Amino acid sequence: MLAALLGKKIGMTQVYDDDGTLHPVTVVQAGPCAVLQVKDVDTDGYTAVQIGYEDVKPHRATRPQIGHAGVAETAPKKFVREFRVDELPEDAGVGTELTVDVFEDVQYVDVVGISKGKGFAGVMKRYNFGGQGASHGVERKHRSGGSISGHATNLGTGPKIKKGKRMAGHMGSVRVTSRKHALVGVDKENGLLLVKGPIPGANGSYVTICKSKTAKVKA
Repeated sequence: MLAALLGKKIGMTQVYDDDGTLHPVTVVQAGPCAVLQVKDVDTDGYTAVQIGYEDVKPHRATRPQIGHAGVAETAPKKFVREFRVDELPEDAGVGTELTVDVFEDVQYVDVVGISKGKGFAGVMKRYNFGGQGASHGVERKHRSGGSISGHATNLGTGPKIKKGKRMAGHMGSVRVTSRKHALVGVDKENGLLLVKGPIPGANGSYVTICKSKTAKVKA
């Protein structure tokens, strides 16, 4: 079975384990997700499973989206993602519904989401710069990034700043992957996942949850 789901971040809370230890967890409403397409090497050049989450009204979807979902005998979806796999799962055919049951034996998960947007931010907030000195003789621009010419081409004599210079600008609202979160609990009745620690995104935002690719699982 494909150990991956799409869902929505609900918020954070705390739960106790069997030993009485308190764990901060993020509650994720995961699934049910419909398998919209299964790709293989012969037709697409690679193997993957495409799933969708949360129905969208037909008048808010395009005709290609309606037709694509119609092959799986389901409504068009708001949130669609594709997962590459080495081998196609036998029990994940087109039209199959995936629930939190796919995480029954999973210990660690990776979560992908869009981080909170923080607007235009200075270098101290955005990159943790130390700022200018605050003693006598320093101009009143203590949170400024300072000179940028030293990062220009040709040791400051070039006509432009090198790409990647850390300066003030838009912060947040980017795709973030948070890895190796312990899966504390699975609520099958309500379709909830309890993921240890914070995950990217605001409450109510869409997230992608899959089995961790880098965590070392204890036998």
